[in-house]
Amino acid sequence: MSRLVILMFCVFSITTGEFVVAGILPEVASDLDVTVGTAGLLVTAYAAGMIIGGPLLTAATAGADRKRLLSALLAVAVVGNAASALAPEFSLLLAARVVTALVTSTFFAQAVVIAVRSAPPERAGAMVARLAFGMNLAMILGAPIGTQLGGQWGWRTTFAAIAVACLLGLGLTRRWLTPPAEENRTSAISELRVLRRAPVLVALATTAVGNAGVLMVFSYLAPLLTDLAGHPAGRLPLLLLTYGAGATIGNVVGGALYDRDPRLFQPALLGLLAVILVGGWFVATSTSLTVVAVGAIGLFGFAIIPGMQARVMTTAAQAPTLAMAVNASGYQVAAACAGVFGGLVADSAAGPRPIYLLAAGLTACGLLMTVMAARAPRGARHEEATAPLRP
Repeated sequence: MSRLVILMFCVFSITTGEFVVAGILPEVASDLDVTVGTAGLLVTAYAAGMIIGGPLLTAATAGADRKRLLSALLAVAVVGNAASALAPEFSLLLAARVVTALVTSTFFAQAVVIAVRSAPPERAGAMVARLAFGMNLAMILGAPIGTQLGGQWGWRTTFAAIAVACLLGLGLTRRWLTPPAEENRTSAISELRVLRRAPVLVALATTAVGNAGVLMVFSYLAPLLTDLAGHPAGRLPLLLLTYGAGATIGNVVGGALYDRDPRLFQPALLGLLAVILVGGWFVATSTSLTVVAVGAIGLFGFAIIPGMQARVMTTAAQAPTLAMAVNASGYQVAAACAGVFGGLVADSAAGPRPIYLLAAGLTACGLLMTVMAARAPRGARHEEATAPLRP
């Protein structure tokens, strides 16, 4: 069994635990006698665990054997999801979700590095896209299946099933995963120093800013599609599936285009995403055209991600694992900010429609940052990215 297939399955298993929570919140709230708003803290706590814990855990495990580290992280995911299934009260469930979140971004960062280093450098975007396909499957298959399990047999069954999937991933990792040979692994202190480099900071900032817009639209798809476009609430799962299908296609296409010509296609994809978001504002009240817009936003919103992740790895060539963990944290920060500012817009007198324009503006800022980074002298970018880290 190839290492990429094993890593994809493990990413699918772990990230399903992140996406599925939204679908079982009412059941959790009812069973543990808390409000739905309180149960929503499970989402916030998970994001906080990834934002804070991911970079710290990744830095602390710098230089560790990758196979042993992946096995340990999967073991924590098994325990965390099993504890979630058995939690007798909300506070213990919340603690179990935080523990599980701590290992998520570190695992994904390690998996990305292994996947990219398993192929020639010119295929970095495609390898990131293939690995992220596991995350796409978690969104369009894992979360709906987990929600269905929760509805049929209770929310504890959902977490138990995720624990079993992570346990299977642990077995596959221990038995068949062989990471590529590496040399010159650095210490935690040395890896932390990579974050001071300008190209790395720009790449990380581009991820946060460039994704904030599409995350804002995704966070408020329900009011955008029901209140404005007139879709019935019962159609939302199908529309989310449309978004997920577009995201899956965009992820693969975006990785391939980035590998072909990153200086051309990455800015082009960001520009097209900004245009489509503006188009979403124009068709916001059309029931039929918003279906097309949802699929297109999902497609281009995920087409930009492989290139952004590959760019972070390129600029942080001496410490890619920590950079990828910080990148994942930046993505979560962008999601949190998108939720806050999108909520302010949605609650204003104008209603949720201007979210499309604000999202387009943020995407345009990401485009500007990408273009400016691409204009930096190629030799200077390469020299700084590959310069040895001083102890």
